[in-house]
Amino acid sequence: MHLTHTPRVALVTGAGRGIGKAIAERLAAHGHTVLCVAKSDSCVAVANDILAKGGKAKAYKVDVSDPVAVAAACEQINAEYGAVEILVNNAGITRDKLVMAMSDQEWNEVISTNLSSAFYWVKGLVRPMTKKRWGRIISISSVTGVQGNAGQANYAAAKAGLHGLTMTLARELAGRTITANAVAPGFITTDMTEVLPEEVKAKILEHIPLKRFGTVTDIAAMVDYLASEEGGYITGQVFSVDGGMAI
Repeated sequence: MHLTHTPRVALVTGAGRGIGKAIAERLAAHGHTVLCVAKSDSCVAVANDILAKGGKAKAYKVDVSDPVAVAAACEQINAEYGAVEILVNNAGITRDKLVMAMSDQEWNEVISTNLSSAFYWVKGLVRPMTKKRWGRIISISSVTGVQGNAGQANYAAAKAGLHGLTMTLARELAGRTITANAVAPGFITTDMTEVLPEEVKAKILEHIPLKRFGTVTDIAAMVDYLASEEGGYITGQVFSVDGGMAI
């Protein structure tokens, strides 16, 4: 299918590496102006690479877990661009431990970065989006948010929370032609998964019917479709892109 993309302003959090980087590059290739957000300088390198390839991009160093910092960034972005029309909530961290060993700080850090941040960005960017009467809100969840995973109570709760937020936004914003969907990756080959021991990877593969890890391109392709004109009649859904793990 040839996807139709009218050039718009897109913002991707966690755009400095892995899935977020792939999404930013894919959207930029379709002519969108991509605002690359990350806590570190990694987003600057991604934005510069997009610019070097003839695309449009700008980097914003923002701690997405800080509501004051996000609000300030949103105010600046709205003033400069008028409206962000494609918002991809991708930023995420892990602090894995069994519940009985997990600290309050480890719980709160993951919830604030992986879940609350999505609320902060939506809250700061959605009003101009409603005035445009066109928008896409896409949140990157996880198979863990669908079926849980031992040692990841904080991560699973945050990702499952994104599903509830997505469905609610879909209902609240449909009247303004704004869709809200989530993409739930399975095990994707990134620098986060590359550090896993080989025996752990082998055990994971036993639970993946397609018998391979996914790639960042697999996820970027799903986001690409949801962000396109053709994705306009899909809202309130969670799409598992996991090789069949959550069957």
